[in-house]
Amino acid sequence: MFRAGRYLQLLHDPARLARAAAAPSARPAGPVVIWNLIRRCNLNCRHCYSTSADTDFAGELSTAEVLAVMADLRAFGVPALILSGGEPLLRPDLFDLARAAKGLGFYLALSTNGTLIDGARVGPIRGAGFDYVGISLDGLEATHDRFRRRAGAFQESLRGLRLCRDAGIRVGVRFTLTRDNAADLPNLLDLLLVEEIDKLYLSHLNYSGRGNRNRGDDAQFRMTRDAMDLLFDLGWERVLAGRPMDLVTGNNDADAVYLLHWARRRLPGLADELAAVLRAWGGNASGVDVANIDNRGDVHPDTFWWDHSIGNVRERPFSAIWQDLADPLLAGLKRRPRPVKGRCASCAWLDICNGNTRTRAFRLTGDPWAEDPGCYLTDAEIAASA
Repeated sequence: MFRAGRYLQLLHDPARLARAAAAPSARPAGPVVIWNLIRRCNLNCRHCYSTSADTDFAGELSTAEVLAVMADLRAFGVPALILSGGEPLLRPDLFDLARAAKGLGFYLALSTNGTLIDGARVGPIRGAGFDYVGISLDGLEATHDRFRRRAGAFQESLRGLRLCRDAGIRVGVRFTLTRDNAADLPNLLDLLLVEEIDKLYLSHLNYSGRGNRNRGDDAQFRMTRDAMDLLFDLGWERVLAGRPMDLVTGNNDADAVYLLHWARRRLPGLADELAAVLRAWGGNASGVDVANIDNRGDVHPDTFWWDHSIGNVRERPFSAIWQDLADPLLAGLKRRPRPVKGRCASCAWLDICNGNTRTRAFRLTGDPWAEDPGCYLTDAEIAASA
């Protein structure tokens, strides 16, 4: 994920930016683990990557198995767990697992659709010690309810957001950008300001099918560029006003390069130092600093590689699976630079983006190392010198 809000704040403090540019690169001992504890969900969303449904799925990890895996993850140096689903609030032992995770010292986040957060649940969420709760909104009411395929879902999620905020729980909105909801983004950002919610995680939908033509004019790429312009401009306005927002994007690490070009236009004297900081960040972290465990214990390089398992925690400890480079995909993801091809191989900013998520290339071509069809940067932008 790309913490755009953090880099905008650095640009506003040149001395801090210079220190960050000069600091040695540091990586966590273990990856952040996104854990789909349950596949069951009370909704049937159009863009669900886990193909969840309101039914029980066989073979899910038991409480004892989850606790054992947690202990291994912590010993391996995993700093943070993001508990997800399906809808994790449907798992009866969720709060017991959360308390155990906090007892082990994890940073703990909950990823939820928010519809089940009511007056009875907000107390246990706070009591379990979650450091952050992310609630998904797909736009304003009509759009959200259409995406979630249920009337009233927006109001239920908004209720959950407000209850968490009022209970003092750190809460933010998760938004997946698509052709069908991009027009809602400006109004959604206005809603966040009205509701005094200062965090937005914008996820790019992992489309495939994009070709190499007309990246500057293509409707989908234009939509993405417009969304990033809106996000960066608002983030900068908030920094200047002394009320910065925590703006994060995911699933398209070209966003970092796009921010660099934004800074070159706005603050050209700081662009070189920003580039150094972004190189230290290092771009896409799938298979390196980000991992996924699904409801049955299969381990994946991230949540968008559910069709590729690198092992199962019932058969081997996560720590052993994650360090085993016998799997060609995992070995390639861990390489620096990655063995990417085409535009990605010749890109001047490969050391910033790290070749992106690789799932789009695989779904379009069958080759995980082909050029990323979701890169919205023009040929001129990827050829720019450092």
